[in-house]
Amino acid sequence: MKRLAVLASGEGTNLEAIFEAIEREEVAAEVGLVISDRPTAPALGRARRREVKARFLDPRPFATREEYDCALLEILQQESVDLVVLAGFMRLLSPVLVKEFYLRIMNIHPSLLPAFPGLNAVEQALDHGVKVTGCTVHFVDEGLDTGPIILQQAVPILEIDTIETLHQRIHAVEHRLYPRAIDLFSRDKLTVKGRRCYLGER
Repeated sequence: MKRLAVLASGEGTNLEAIFEAIEREEVAAEVGLVISDRPTAPALGRARRREVKARFLDPRPFATREEYDCALLEILQQESVDLVVLAGFMRLLSPVLVKEFYLRIMNIHPSLLPAFPGLNAVEQALDHGVKVTGCTVHFVDEGLDTGPIILQQAVPILEIDTIETLHQRIHAVEHRLYPRAIDLFSRDKLTVKGRRCYLGER
């Protein structure tokens, strides 16, 4: 069974969705560790309530992003982590970590990449007046939301949508899509060739 480390900075709603999917036996993996860069992140509380290791790794003592990621990498290796799952982790990962865990770091983004990468993707979609947005699960590379796409699902934009209502409907889709992508990885059903990710047995 694959061992996951979930990195989260905030509420941890995607983490909760992953926990619940594992409990329903929809994901063939276990969360072995949750790490946050914020000491009061609710995600840490979600982990502790399930008796999962929860760690705050304070970025303040580290002079650079690379130094922080070296410390993070050491923890991940000590815990024999198979897959790193970003769930609202508000730090860009440096090449130090990305290279070591290449094609073993997943992220979920609230748009249909490559449209609207980076911050404020929902606001960007509304500002551009597009009729459809969605969410994307992708592997993390050294770019900004540029790694191979694993799964996507569209979410229509309604005329009455606000940032808040659109966020809510995208989150609902994320909570289904992310566990599915993790399960595909855990069952060795993802193959990457170039920039394309294929679903099926390796």
